[in-house]
Amino acid sequence: MSQTYEPLIEDSVEIDAPPAAVWALVSDLTRMGDWSPQVDSTRWRGDATAPAVGVQFTSRNSHGELVWKTTGEVVRLVPEQEIAFRIEENWVVWSFHLEPTETGGTRLSQRREVPEGLSQTSVELTDGFMGGQDAFTAQLRAGMRQTLEGIRASAES
Repeated sequence: MSQTYEPLIEDSVEIDAPPAAVWALVSDLTRMGDWSPQVDSTRWRGDATAPAVGVQFTSRNSHGELVWKTTGEVVRLVPEQEIAFRIEENWVVWSFHLEPTETGGTRLSQRREVPEGLSQTSVELTDGFMGGQDAFTAQLRAGMRQTLEGIRASAES
């Protein structure tokens, strides 16, 4: 059933708030459950209370009745510009990129990249429980849009 996965999925939104305000939201990965339709909750691992390269976290995710846990690690961090994290179970790298706009706002982009390919376990689970790569990619795109719109609403309120 598996189709070829897309190596890059990306979406962006313009936010009427300065990069520092948007950064305060997206750099707190424990807030992802507030906006993402797939992430229910996220917690820092160990003594971590903030992101830094190498810091890990766990997330509880769901899709319908399917529930699973993932472990992520921050792999890139440039304050007020970018945060990226790699998910151990599927090898995917998710990131947020912030750019100031001419009006004083922020252009926020979210990306999903697969620089190492997808893990075989991820391919099998996507095919068996998520409707295959094409269907799941469409769900990821819709989820990105929902996440970005939720972050925008939080930043502009």
